Amino acid sequence: MKYLNPGEESTQPIESIVESVKQGDKQAFANIIRTFERQIYTYCYYILKNREEAEDALQEIFIKVYQSIHKYEHQVSFSSWLYKVAYYHCMDMARKKSRQKKTLSLQKEIRQLENQHQKDSVPEVEELLMSLKPEERHLVLLRAVEQYSFEEIGQIMDCKPATLRKKFERVRKKLILQKKIKGGVTHERMVRSN
Repeated sequence: MKYLNPGEESTQPIESIVESVKQGDKQAFANIIRTFERQIYTYCYYILKNREEAEDALQEIFIKVYQSIHKYEHQVSFSSWLYKVAYYHCMDMARKKSRQKKTLSLQKEIRQLENQHQKDSVPEVEELLMSLKPEERHLVLLRAVEQYSFEEIGQIMDCKPATLRKKFERVRKKLILQKKIKGGVTHERMVRSN
């Protein structure tokens, strides 16, 4: 099954799959997982900054989605609804994580993961994203990477689009300033408002 891009969701197939799941077809839910697991995992990883936690979050999110799929109504796209579930789950996990004292071994593990991941991706962008608070990172990922509109992000985050535009602009300026402080040309393209 092909992976769907936000905003380009093929409403007919995913909606019919969702209806099948609502009717009790457990196998149809596997199609939903296959369609969205890579996107949701990537999203969770950038919010939580940890591969194992992102994998755990991914499983827990799909369990929550399966258990509450009957609450989904076609007023928003299924992917928007799914990202909303992921958003709240990751925010809960981030809050729990911030309450706990980070041990030395956890700090070492995070550094190793960041170093390993930087070899596979653009280190500058990764470093800038990881410097943001989880909610700011969420906004940047949904807007700049997933290319959701502010209206769709508003549905996901339960926030007004105008408020999100202002927050996004503040985050964009913050990233540009951080980049200038570190030196070099800013990577405005990554966070440019479309």
